[in-house]
Amino acid sequence: MISTPEHLHTTDAALAAIGSKIANQQRLTPSEGTYLFEHAPLGWLGAMANLVREKLHGHTTYFNRNFHIEPTNVCVFSCKFCSYSRLYKNREEGWELSIDQMLDIVKSYDGKPVTEVHIVGGVHPKMDMAYFIELIQKIKAHRPQLHIKGFTAVELDYMFRKAKLTVAEGMQQLHQAGLQSLPGGGAEIFEPEIRQQIAADKVDGAGWLAIHKAAHQLGMHSNATLLYGHIESYAHRINHMEQLRQLQDETGGFNTFIPLKFRNQDNDMSHVPESTLIEDMKMYAVSRLYLDNFKHLKAYWPMLGRNNAQMALSFGVNDVDGTIDDSTKIYSMAGSEEQLPTMTTEELVALINQAGRLPVERDTLYNHLKTYQQGPSTPINAQLN
Repeated sequence: MISTPEHLHTTDAALAAIGSKIANQQRLTPSEGTYLFEHAPLGWLGAMANLVREKLHGHTTYFNRNFHIEPTNVCVFSCKFCSYSRLYKNREEGWELSIDQMLDIVKSYDGKPVTEVHIVGGVHPKMDMAYFIELIQKIKAHRPQLHIKGFTAVELDYMFRKAKLTVAEGMQQLHQAGLQSLPGGGAEIFEPEIRQQIAADKVDGAGWLAIHKAAHQLGMHSNATLLYGHIESYAHRINHMEQLRQLQDETGGFNTFIPLKFRNQDNDMSHVPESTLIEDMKMYAVSRLYLDNFKHLKAYWPMLGRNNAQMALSFGVNDVDGTIDDSTKIYSMAGSEEQLPTMTTEELVALINQAGRLPVERDTLYNHLKTYQQGPSTPINAQLN
């Protein structure tokens, strides 16, 4: 049981009942999750999410040393929210890296203490299963201890269909080649009505879940995401998280949940305003309270911005991703806060310390690698109005 402080008592009977369930570690229903979004004051939400976070992790806040490889931004799909990809017919506007070029990126980290390479990009029709199996094998041959996390379910679905493989067969082949875990990208929002409007031509929610389930059944872990702040409703967000929660009950294969903020620069949804900082923090807090079987909640700082990611540490978040020691373009091209998303280990440690949390370097599977000194507790001076 979580002890609920006096200041979290409320005159809202429904909210008090939800708070009691949280304190007694009882699972929230979808209607209760939606109620939190619609009626819970931000201060109450944040304090309750922080209680759960500290029950699980204390002040421990994770990061890892990773780098990204983006094989291409050329894509056969045309998601309306995407500012990153270039359609295959317009591929002269994009980039296409060769296997040797990507291997050179890996080699540029020789002698550096990175633990993970994260490989995601557009869906290029000429970069097929054989191409990526060769890439994975060459990375493993060069640096066997480097954890390879790669390919969204969108990329994988296309690869498998083109190779005429079942999901199980495709995942088995990539895993045998050296792929160790999956990122959470491509989930967007599972609600068919909304998905049809923003990403009609790529794998649907059921297909995304099936690919992650197949990975889990091979002993692989993966991350989960939700794209929020566009045309979805609170109920759609809860429905998305409910489906993730159910699969996690079944497999236990998800490492972390990552809410991803919709950015509206240079895409077909530029008319849709972005969510406010209040809505961002609400999203993190409700995620922590609803996803009771997800141990970790991540604020992806290149998308959210350093200051806002730091603030999220008071709203249930216990992970700020990694050094991302490169210039990943997926969010900078969409108008994110970070135009050059690179942070040194020292900067990440300082960011966590300034929030009064304990920085812990992890590997991809959340094994502790190094604990740094905890800094003084620092009030979050944020403009939430």
